[in-house]
Amino acid sequence: MLETSARLLRLLSLMQSRRDWPGPELAERLGVTTRTVRRDVDRLRDLGYPVESATGTAGGYRLGVGAALPPLLLDDEEAVAVAVGLRVAAVGSVSGMEETSLRALTKLEQVLPARLRHRVTAMQSAIVPLTGSGPAVDANLLAALAAACRAHEGIRFGYQKRTRRAEPYSLVHTGRRWYLLAFDLDRDDWRTFRVDRIDAPPQPGPRFTPRPAPAEDLRAFMSDALSSAPYRFQAKVLFRAPIEVVAEHTSPTAGRLEKLDEQSCLFYAGAGSLDQIAVYIALKGIDFQVVEPPELRAHVRALAARLTRAGEEPGD
Repeated sequence: MLETSARLLRLLSLMQSRRDWPGPELAERLGVTTRTVRRDVDRLRDLGYPVESATGTAGGYRLGVGAALPPLLLDDEEAVAVAVGLRVAAVGSVSGMEETSLRALTKLEQVLPARLRHRVTAMQSAIVPLTGSGPAVDANLLAALAAACRAHEGIRFGYQKRTRRAEPYSLVHTGRRWYLLAFDLDRDDWRTFRVDRIDAPPQPGPRFTPRPAPAEDLRAFMSDALSSAPYRFQAKVLFRAPIEVVAEHTSPTAGRLEKLDEQSCLFYAGAGSLDQIAVYIALKGIDFQVVEPPELRAHVRALAARLTRAGEEPGD
């Protein structure tokens, strides 16, 4: 009995991690037969979980929306409170919790009955957050994009008054803004989209097979895409301080940090002018050395000379 219960929890966890699951693949993951999978699915249905199924070669199972709240150890009031709290946290009111909250919210709202969804939306509309300095993002939009990423479902959406078609891959929060990493079908390349600039709700498109990720380290890829790639000048700077210290004075959208050793790190950044980069790194109050480009080294020397002259006593 304990083995069956553990397997049901594992099955439920798998079905929450992806939208559609072929029966044979579930059986392989669980180490059982497809017949056992069918019996376990029936057990989940008896417990109130809305598992949908399809027959044929493309058949499989999908966790759907139910008429009643499945046994999450939450009653209706608690479920509404948790959903509202996750929505608030997902849009940045709790530092460091945005992406985790969005993942949990996507799973919860997948099985939340319609009557409770309406209550959550009503309560959310009455909340006026005063925290955070980034642009406001609708929690419903975040949830829709997260669901599309999870289901490998193409989307069509309005972006700065243009229609874009994309295969969504993941959502990234930088501390101030939400970004969507997706493969742009019209440009045949990977792109990052600011979620607050999406001006028309995403419309679902055909399912797609996920492409290989654009980089092994997605965090580094996103940081470079936001802080260096769009700009005319790219810089590489050595900071003579632990990476934890430098991280307190910068952000992923300003540049990417790379640890060298316990007492130094590299900083990669871009800007529209050398002045912007020079002033930005100088204001950190941390000893640094420009690695590249050579033009930036000359620019920093010239800036240092101007600052030295500006600090001289009048008449010197």
